[in-house]
Amino acid sequence: MQKPIDRRRFVLQTVGATLALPGLPSLMAKSAGGNSAVQAAKGAGTGAKRFVAVGNLLGFQQKSFFPETPGKEWGETTLLKPLLPNRDQMTVYRGLDHGIKGGHFAVHSFLSGVLNSEAQNRPLGNVTIDQFIADEVGVQTRFPSLTVGSEGGIHGGCQIAWTKSGVRVPPITNPAELFDKLFVSDSKERQKQRVEENHLQSSILDSVLDDANRLSKRVNHEDKDKLDEYFTSIRDVEKRLELRKRWTSHPKPEAPFDKPANQNTVEDLPMLYELIALALQTDSTRVATLEIGGCFLPQHLGIDKSYHGLSHHGNDEEAVGHLITLETYQIEQFGKFLTRLSQMEDGERTLLDSTSVLFGSGMGNGSSHKNSDLPIILAGGGYGHGEFKQVEPKGINKVPLCNLFVDIAQRMGVETEQFGTSTGTFA
Repeated sequence: MQKPIDRRRFVLQTVGATLALPGLPSLMAKSAGGNSAVQAAKGAGTGAKRFVAVGNLLGFQQKSFFPETPGKEWGETTLLKPLLPNRDQMTVYRGLDHGIKGGHFAVHSFLSGVLNSEAQNRPLGNVTIDQFIADEVGVQTRFPSLTVGSEGGIHGGCQIAWTKSGVRVPPITNPAELFDKLFVSDSKERQKQRVEENHLQSSILDSVLDDANRLSKRVNHEDKDKLDEYFTSIRDVEKRLELRKRWTSHPKPEAPFDKPANQNTVEDLPMLYELIALALQTDSTRVATLEIGGCFLPQHLGIDKSYHGLSHHGNDEEAVGHLITLETYQIEQFGKFLTRLSQMEDGERTLLDSTSVLFGSGMGNGSSHKNSDLPIILAGGGYGHGEFKQVEPKGINKVPLCNLFVDIAQRMGVETEQFGTSTGTFA
């Protein structure tokens, strides 16, 4: 005998979401029915706009990162030296941040501009720019977005990406897992199981909507915001479910090499970059994030110290030297990623021309836990590059980092004039 559905809680584990009816005295929301949540057209790939964001939890040494002279004639710095071959394809920014405080916890707002603790009453919560864009363009690819990071280190778990519903996007944690996701197709038996699972999920989702729509007749004004959040969650699940249905029987691209072995977060970094590049090239996704977390172990670069401990260096020369080594390695791998994208053809352009690549951190100064004056680089994407741009960091002329995010979203084809704490587009 089939068990009755719990009308207070609906769990769709295989779609990656938990739906719970809010504890409301009444329910009201706009109709969740209507057009399909997913468009029918598949991605064309060639010439499509793409976006990648790379975030570091502990920041970079500002004195060794930022040039001294703004403009196209900016001089070489210790940390930017590995990027000199890419200088004409990137822009370095200084003075951008979100105007928030919180140390390590505020780092998780790098791509949103909104502290998690202050997101509840905002229409889009603490949604990150990758998920904001993926909601618009992600319907055209197998994976609306890819989030890569580790579940270890500071605060336990990658928190670079957040949905409009305030849900953390769990990361792909290693190269082998990312390789399987991109290139290993399910067996016929597993595909059949997925079809059955999809049918079951659809039935449950229909029940959720029927139940909520029946109760919506007893709504009051005070409940509207909570219910809107709930229906946003339903729509998020509906999108994922319809995408999964579409791609269940569609073969994945052929793997260009054998499945890589997992090593550690330091030695895995080049392979993660390579797999993200291939994900973009095969049009498996057009949006990706990579977080370099607190479990990036110095020991794998010959440094017998804690990364987190080193970040609180107090200007100790040895500690700063070790951090320069760690940060240089990370920037070297980022530079190689940019070069790799510039070598991949995308119609008459390169993949780098089609891809806006953001690199930086939500931490400005790890030693003092400051989240201001963030290290920011934007590469590719068809922008006019080659400059070091220094903007007003304070006062009425301050330029929020979210202004740059608005510009990125618009170039991705998203019709928006506002994101996070933006005050306009980046000028």
